[in-house]
Amino acid sequence: QVQLVESGGGSVQPGGSLRLSCAASDSIFNGNTMGWYRQTPGKEREWVAGITTGGGTNYADSVKGRFTISRDNAKNTMYLRMNSLNPGDTAAYYCNCMHSCLRNYGMNHWGKGTLVTVSS
Repeated sequence: QVQLVESGGGSVQPGGSLRLSCAASDSIFNGNTMGWYRQTPGKEREWVAGITTGGGTNYADSVKGRFTISRDNAKNTMYLRMNSLNPGDTAAYYCNCMHSCLRNYGMNHWGKGTLVTVSS
C-alpha cells in the first residue's frame, strides 16, 4: 500500500522558515528519486526540488538558494527546509517520487499535502 504523508506546514511571516516532512512507504521511497511539489488554487502542480537515493539534489530556480531538500533512507522520510519564505511560496506542498516512477505509479498516489501560508 502506497502512503505519502506530508506535515510541517503552517503560517509564517515573510522572511520566516519552515521544515516540511514526508513519510513514505517502502514501495515508493526505496530506490527512487523523490521530490517536493506545490500547488496553488487554479494552477497546475509544480515541481520544487528533487533528491536522488544517493543524496544528489536539484531545485527549481524559484527556490534555489532558499530551500534545502534532504532524505533519511533508513526512515523512509524526506524533508524540505524552507528559508527566506515569501508570499509567492504560499501553496499546498506535496511529496512524491519523480520521473518514470511518478508517471507510472506515483501519479495515482498523491498525499493530502501540507499547507504553507506566507503573509504579513
